Amino acid sequence: MSSDNISPVVTLNHIQKVFQTEDIETHALSDISFQIQPGEYVSITGPSGCGKSTLLSLLGLLDHPNGGSYLLGGTDTQTLNHRQQAAHRNQMIGFVFQSFNLISDLTVEENVMLPLTYRTGLSGQAIKQATHAALEQVSLQHRQRHFPAQLSGGQQQRVAIARAIVGQPALLLADEPTGNLDSKNAESVMALFDQLNASGVTICMVTHDPRSASRATRRIDMFDGMIIDDRQTPAHQSRPGGRDVLSS
Repeated sequence: MSSDNISPVVTLNHIQKVFQTEDIETHALSDISFQIQPGEYVSITGPSGCGKSTLLSLLGLLDHPNGGSYLLGGTDTQTLNHRQQAAHRNQMIGFVFQSFNLISDLTVEENVMLPLTYRTGLSGQAIKQATHAALEQVSLQHRQRHFPAQLSGGQQQRVAIARAIVGQPALLLADEPTGNLDSKNAESVMALFDQLNASGVTICMVTHDPRSASRATRRIDMFDGMIIDDRQTPAHQSRPGGRDVLSS
């Protein structure tokens, strides 16, 4: 199929986001427009307060713009009601957070399968199979009966990644995914992101870490709620690493 016939995963057109209080009006995002194509690996960078986390919240349908349009998988998200947006988010998006956000009294397996329990038409067997496949992708199938507190920080983040990809989302959103990790575990997680993208997963990652940003194939720089640069990175031509550095 020609690439001309492939629809973007994300299309943002002139997005505006304003936070208003009685005393002040803050323009968090100003005239944001870009697309993310299937299979891209995009990093969004910039100083604290530049709007990158606000942008990620809008991409994840966790917040709404004051102006402009957002098409996710070709669907205008502003035409969807709250329930429809939640269903579309569940089908289209996987999330990876800095703080892992695992449920402490659920096992690894139960945490990973959780997003699929909100989908209709899936049998218990299908959910189990998808869960085990996701855990194999992050090399943690042998930890499926453990609880989050029994895992290292790096292992917990890999569980969170398995949870994010278990439903085969069109878009993986990551918010500072290495922010709570030491350098060794951060490298392990970023190598896993490389592998996921090489297998076709579309990734959009917010990060302040230039080493993490350099792993992406495209970098969007923000400042004061605006995009100041959008470019391909050296990783677009040659991805770093390539070896499996996941630890047990």
